[in-house]
Amino acid sequence: MAKLILHGDLDHPATLGVADLHAWEQHRSAVTFDCATNGPQHHVFEGALLRDVILDAGPAFDVGRRKDRSRFMLAISGGDGHHTVLSWAELDGDFAGNPVLLATRLDGADLDESGSQLVVPTDRCGARYVSAVTHVWFGALSPPSLGS
Repeated sequence: MAKLILHGDLDHPATLGVADLHAWEQHRSAVTFDCATNGPQHHVFEGALLRDVILDAGPAFDVGRRKDRSRFMLAISGGDGHHTVLSWAELDGDFAGNPVLLATRLDGADLDESGSQLVVPTDRCGARYVSAVTHVWFGALSPPSLGS
């Protein structure tokens, strides 16, 4: 059974399978996106909000400080060889509040064996849809060194 590693600047890093993702409220999203190799795709995904999973893991930011939260990001990798990056502000309700999913079902079929799928319903192209998620890293952007 496929697992994903949730790690980075979190109080409670974890290894989660699709069955574990059922612990969070499940959301449904009917999406249409353009796939570079297969053209327009129409699917219905169900799963946990990535925001809820990260919040449950104890992100290392001050929840009361928006500017602190806005410097955090997520790097997601999948068993399909794809990788993508999201900013925390895309997910945070005080900013964009996008309902990004770690899907547990695709078109009514369970993803238990293949692993969860990252679903970015607001994207018009499918480049940030990552299949068989293996890693979700959460961390802060550090400012570049300006030298002397």
